[in-house]
Amino acid sequence: MPAPGGAIGPGSHMEGGGGAARSVPVPPSEPPSAGLSAGSGRDRSMSTLKVYSTSVTGSREIKSQQSEVTRILDGKNIKYELVDISQDNALREEMRAKAGNPKAIPPQIVNGDHYCGDYELFVEAVEQNTLQEFLKLA
Repeated sequence: MPAPGGAIGPGSHMEGGGGAARSVPVPPSEPPSAGLSAGSGRDRSMSTLKVYSTSVTGSREIKSQQSEVTRILDGKNIKYELVDISQDNALREEMRAKAGNPKAIPPQIVNGDHYCGDYELFVEAVEQNTLQEFLKLA
């Protein structure tokens, strides 16, 4: 074992260990918003479908619900923007205001200014084959 502060050998630093951030160029063929949208489908409406979620949660239920919503939307090629409320309290408050519930938790789905619903309403729409109407895309 090397002495504290001692070098292990040439080239032993971790890749990217200098603290410099690497910039990954976006190919010119992709629109600037391509990196923000988790959905890969065609845009079927003039408004932006948003799924409010969180990347920081200890709840397996919330993680599972968020994954199911995004999996279904991706499977149906429905374009959406994933909004991570854990990055900014203002986003959490925005989600709760749109949901009309000061205690709303992710996932919450909004199309433009129209609140669509939460996970339970989403699953109900999928089961009843009314997802397009639920998402206000039809």
